[in-house]
Amino acid sequence: MDRRIIMLASVPLMLEYEAVLTRPEQLDKIGLSSVEINVVLDALASVIETVRLHFVWRPRLKDPADEMVLDTAVNGRADRLATFNERHLREAAMEFGTRANRPGEVWQEIRGAIT
Repeated sequence: MDRRIIMLASVPLMLEYEAVLTRPEQLDKIGLSSVEINVVLDALASVIETVRLHFVWRPRLKDPADEMVLDTAVNGRADRLATFNERHLREAAMEFGTRANRPGEVWQEIRGAIT
């Protein structure tokens, strides 16, 4: 069975990544400039599969800022959702047949699938 690994993102999600990652406190923590962050985000945008948000199922989550993550996963028919916010997204993701796990767990699963 040929299983491709595809990273999904929507326009609102990419804009949120940019907004969060270019905050001065984030730039200080990661040691990059906003120009460097935008280079990384441009590289990411070149390899992701863009998801159009045809439907939203709001509200589902306690934090409205997390809704776009769930919307992207569901509209993109993701089978996995890599998030550090697993506690808030797990139950809602499962309603749509998507598993929410921490990025390290998803990475270990990917590594196991390709070796």
